[in-house]
Amino acid sequence: MGTVYLTGAGPGDIDLLTVKALRVVQQADVIIYDRLANPDILAEAKDGCEFVYVGKEDSHHTLPQEEINEVIYQAALKHDNVVRLKGGDPMVFGRGGEEGLYLRERNIKFEFIPGITSAIAVPEYAGIPVTHRGVTVSFRVVTGHESRKTHSQIHWENFKTDDTIVFLMGLHNLNKITKKLMEIGKAKDHPVAVISRGTRPDEKTVIGTLEDIYEKAKDLPTPALIVVGEVVKLHHQLSWFEK
Repeated sequence: MGTVYLTGAGPGDIDLLTVKALRVVQQADVIIYDRLANPDILAEAKDGCEFVYVGKEDSHHTLPQEEINEVIYQAALKHDNVVRLKGGDPMVFGRGGEEGLYLRERNIKFEFIPGITSAIAVPEYAGIPVTHRGVTVSFRVVTGHESRKTHSQIHWENFKTDDTIVFLMGLHNLNKITKKLMEIGKAKDHPVAVISRGTRPDEKTVIGTLEDIYEKAKDLPTPALIVVGEVVKLHHQLSWFEK
């Protein structure tokens, strides 16, 4: 039986791939990759490496998660080095913990290789610090796309603080998110940014408020990330990548 490397591919820019992630990609016998992993990373693989796409999009999954777990397991029975390549970090809404548990139950060796999470890197490329002295000392990372099969685990009342809030995978729920935040008492003119295809050459940032950001940003392409907080006002001064 081989070893599975549950590997973070970073937020999109291939230069943000870690040294360790690059090394295991170059040694991989098979790479099982998702939609958000930069496909250019696959060009770093050795000759003869097998590629298996298991990407997910809203309302369209190549395979359900349970079957992806089994694909990884079966690959480990056949190959020495298996890379499960996941956009961002495997533990930040990446289902990496579930895949690790599935492998542990079947006595398959695995390692986690952290990736640079889009929750920090994408706002940073857009010139928005998630914390800033004199503005905010903390930030939250929240899923913007909960399973429709479960009750919401998001405790909206906790968002009344001045924390920066970063919603991942939330573009399709942008209208719901902004309404919820206004319902708990955040001002209509509270700053919001939506960053589409962050760290990639076609990155685009739209700035607005809780009241108007949905109309401004609803047609942006995914993947997109939402930042809510006073730090958004620093975008105009610190924006560097899109310029």
